Amino acid sequence: MSERLQPNTNPADLASTLSGFHFIGGSLTPARSGRTFDVINPATADVVAKAAYGDADDVDVAVAAAAKAQPAWAKMVARQRGKLVAECGRLLSDHVEELGRLVALETGKALRTESRVEASVLADMFVYYGGLASELKGETVPFNPDMLTMTVREPIGVVGAIIPWNVPLLLMALKIAPALVAGNAVVIKSAEEAPLTALRVIQLINQVLPPGLVNILSGFGPECGAPLVAHPKVGKVTFTGSVETGRIVYKTAAEKLIPVTLELGGKSPMIVMGDADIDRAVGGAIIGMRFTRQGQSCTASSRIYVHESIHDEFVARLKAKVDAMKMGDPLDESTDIGTIISPDQYEKVRSYIRMGLESPGAKAHACSAMPTDARLTKGLFVQPVIFTDISPDARPAREEIFGPVACVFRFKDYEEAIARANDSEYGLAATIWTRDLRTALDATRRLEAGFVQVNQNLVVQPMLSYGGMKSSGLGREASLEAMLEHFTHKKTVIINMT
Repeated sequence: MSERLQPNTNPADLASTLSGFHFIGGSLTPARSGRTFDVINPATADVVAKAAYGDADDVDVAVAAAAKAQPAWAKMVARQRGKLVAECGRLLSDHVEELGRLVALETGKALRTESRVEASVLADMFVYYGGLASELKGETVPFNPDMLTMTVREPIGVVGAIIPWNVPLLLMALKIAPALVAGNAVVIKSAEEAPLTALRVIQLINQVLPPGLVNILSGFGPECGAPLVAHPKVGKVTFTGSVETGRIVYKTAAEKLIPVTLELGGKSPMIVMGDADIDRAVGGAIIGMRFTRQGQSCTASSRIYVHESIHDEFVARLKAKVDAMKMGDPLDESTDIGTIISPDQYEKVRSYIRMGLESPGAKAHACSAMPTDARLTKGLFVQPVIFTDISPDARPAREEIFGPVACVFRFKDYEEAIARANDSEYGLAATIWTRDLRTALDATRRLEAGFVQVNQNLVVQPMLSYGGMKSSGLGREASLEAMLEHFTHKKTVIINMT
């Protein structure tokens, strides 16, 4: 394009402009069937746009466009690819406010505490990966002095990327930025609940990248996601979502014998020792539980184990902090907590709260206050709930809820805390809070999680390898390792010099 698209900070207007389109081969394209589905603002229940209803025919067209664009991209000098990907990041940084407002509109995530931050990290991730292009190196191998033996890194080809709705921008960047730098083309399937902002991002970066290199489809899993995973020209799949869907993706990829990266669910433990700084630990629980995101996070610290000597004080301070947070219009700068994403997820969260209320002996501490604005009466708002004295075997204590529900347990000794923290099918993230260095180091070794922190609860960061164990997934993201191991093939070359 000769003239760059200018930021549009009116999310309703932007949503209307994007309504009804995929982005394939360098341009906005309607679904081949002509079908669409509604995009709903979860804070008001209003229809804000239509999304193109993708199916196997759309997948064929998008994959063909990617396959056509990929060879020339792969031949480009790696550092030049990196420069273009970094330029995408700088371009996106000019659109942070626009993207933040649009993602708040379609997901219900609060602009100030969540959506604007995510849009900023999106841009940063592109710049980070753009700078790693020079690291696409091979090795020389001392196999035989009469033979030059080396390895080289080569792109896979076309990557299929399926992204979720809870952090669509960040998780899309974790997939497409390293794939592009490594020399691949990408076809993305956006989450049906949040297709608009991801579409806008692809429209924007296509001002920098060759047409057809990055394409995005909107649609539902069976009609659009499944054909993408199964497509014979897709050589790699990267998926973030539920364990159940991840297993389906894995089975399909296994039939094709192609590599797959899976970032799945979590039920992350947080251990608070008796010597911990309580204020700091409470702040960590607020961040870790992602209360500002209504708990809709796979890393949410939803199992909190607190030493019995400070348990009651910890719970009281945690409740007071969440009570002070304002739930309301996601686009209002004063709002701390937004909405649940969809009616189905809303009912799921409420059902788990009911289970907790029915659990013998459990105490429910409802926090914050429901919005009073008449415009939001149909909004999908849920009061955060902190359960205490709930059985560790109760379903809300063991299963991923993806909502603002935390279970706080008391424990007597360290060994008990470690055992209970590891008693889960998940292994994505974990934290421990203590002033004792020996305890901290021992916990980092013994906690069964791929992302372990001490006295902090950072979200995913560039440079830090991120991924899970057990049912939480396969592979890593957000690091140099992720680009090299998950988006390239390693080829061994031997040259006989005799």
